[in-house]
Amino acid sequence: MLSVREALDTLLAAARPVLEVEQVPTLEANGRVLALDVASTIDVPSHDNTQMDGYAVRAADCSIDGLSGGALLRVAQRIPAGTVGQPLEPGTAARIFTGAMIPEGADAVVMQEQCEVQGDSVTIRHVPTSGEWIRRAGEDIQAGSTILPAGTRLRSQELGLAASVGLASLPVRRCLRVAVFFTGDELTMPGEAPGGQLAPGAVYNSNRFLLRGLLENFGCAITDFGIVPDSLEATRGTLRTAAQEHDLIITSGGVSVGEEDHIKPAVEAEGQLNMWQIAVKPGKPLAFGEVRRAEGADSAFFIGLPGNPVSSFITFLLFVRPFLLRLQGVSGPVEARAWQVRADFSLPKADRRNEFLRARVNAGGGLDLFPNQGSGVLTSTVWGDGLVDNPPGRIIHEGDMVRFIPFAELQY
Repeated sequence: MLSVREALDTLLAAARPVLEVEQVPTLEANGRVLALDVASTIDVPSHDNTQMDGYAVRAADCSIDGLSGGALLRVAQRIPAGTVGQPLEPGTAARIFTGAMIPEGADAVVMQEQCEVQGDSVTIRHVPTSGEWIRRAGEDIQAGSTILPAGTRLRSQELGLAASVGLASLPVRRCLRVAVFFTGDELTMPGEAPGGQLAPGAVYNSNRFLLRGLLENFGCAITDFGIVPDSLEATRGTLRTAAQEHDLIITSGGVSVGEEDHIKPAVEAEGQLNMWQIAVKPGKPLAFGEVRRAEGADSAFFIGLPGNPVSSFITFLLFVRPFLLRLQGVSGPVEARAWQVRADFSLPKADRRNEFLRARVNAGGGLDLFPNQGSGVLTSTVWGDGLVDNPPGRIIHEGDMVRFIPFAELQY
């Protein structure tokens, strides 16, 4: 079996980012990946402006004796944000509001708390230095500079930055096309059981909801082929159909070695299997390969996830998520960040596989462990805040520092 590190390296090395580029409105680009560098066409700020409500002045006018404040200046004008003031005459001040342009001739702003107004005059109780409380044009962004490099996955803050320099649309890679299907004659969809009662041996297809939700989080264009019968012929036929129009095929179930597990032979018949079985708990039977398309075309990638719901969930987060991001064109780090957190539990028995344990942060800042770590216990994924990444062969003692990956780092 491959280690978690070896499996992830294999996936990322094989990833071929989609190449097609489309221009989309910035308002609709959340979660998309930039295909080209994006540069600003303007300076930000576009002009010198004030950081404070106060009075725009000539610093030299603000002192009676050159050292202390107390100068009395006539308030010659009022400059709200969005208006352009007149040149500031010597011996005068301009009432100015946050974000407003600095008038020609002024070289400082004195905040209103350091001023006293008397009619149409103001006493300046502070001697400012030149440039005080002034934001200079271009100090944040200069025209022509790259503000977002190609390969950036766009979040709300990147969209705000793009809008701040006037970009109404952005060049992004097209959405990743992903096909999903689920194997198992025992699977039943909620609402379809006769009389609302599950037949003996039947189970609800929770993985369909789980995997589609995860793929939607990553902005994929999903084609759902539903539940495929447990037969080699049906599995091969669905793989062939899915490969024609999709970048990636994801299945759930049927990747083990039982007589009714048809994924492995079906993929080998329709393409090739590059990876199978990983030293991870839960989730050992994970498959990666390719399914042939038409002659001369690239193959569609294939990932087969385990059927147990927790195994499917965790292997998606650990392996499919970074692979998806690479296929989408993300050029930076794609592995989730982890933190060292105190274990407020013990794990007296080590496993030969790399374990990923469902845990929750408690009020004391440590981690509690869900009592049942079984691969079918979906309640653990709802209860937990993330995963403890426990290396093979490691026993955990209460108080040990462990590697913790929050779900918030893994699902988006």
